[in-house]
Amino acid sequence: MSHLNTFKRKELKFVLDKEKYEQLLARLEPLMTKEEYGDETICNIYFDNESDELIRNSLLKPLYKEKLRLRCYGVPDDQSIAYAEIKKKYKGIVYKRREHMPYAEAYEWLVHGAKPKHPSQVTDEIDFMIKRYGLKPKMVICYDRCSYYAKADSEFRLTFDSNIRSRTTALDLRAGCFGQSLLNQPYRIMELKTAGAVPMWMTVLMSELGIYIGSFSKYGNIYSTGIGITRPIIENNERESKKCFQVSLAAQTD
Repeated sequence: MSHLNTFKRKELKFVLDKEKYEQLLARLEPLMTKEEYGDETICNIYFDNESDELIRNSLLKPLYKEKLRLRCYGVPDDQSIAYAEIKKKYKGIVYKRREHMPYAEAYEWLVHGAKPKHPSQVTDEIDFMIKRYGLKPKMVICYDRCSYYAKADSEFRLTFDSNIRSRTTALDLRAGCFGQSLLNQPYRIMELKTAGAVPMWMTVLMSELGIYIGSFSKYGNIYSTGIGITRPIIENNERESKKCFQVSLAAQTD
């Protein structure tokens, strides 16, 4: 598991039904490799304030949005590695700042205000964000993930998420990865992650299979369902997909 603390990359989402997922996976076999820890459960605590300001703003689809979460890979114990992450998105580019430490230390810091043992610029940024918005734990979201990287470029990755569940009680990941399943969730949510251009072979493959950029927010859908909006926030956009992939192709030919 990488301990890199900063990321700047493009993340594109796609909503797949069972047929598209199986077709794509079969075509990817000679091109991509499952990561060493390719099948895992992602466990997160999402933070917000009393008025749910961060998620309500995110649902408005602004040019800039940010969120804070505490993430573990699998159900942690006190000494498991945990990641405190600020994730910002501006004009489609994701900027992630994170710090890793034992789960118990991270929990005491983010939830109860205890200072981390090894402060850094990232922990200072997170402290500022907590104070600015008045953040506290609001929701646990867990899901199962399968991850792949390209054989020709390990920085190009695909992840497939399923079995999304959440809870608003027992807001401690040590309690387990249980929760209420999200109604009407897609068969798989695919995320394409790259610091550069999308490979040409991926562009062609997506076009041939008719898979287009989608929009699906796990936290957004769970929050919307909780306040009585039951329509899943799912969008597939053929025009945006074509525009995005045309930019990627142009970048490869410059």
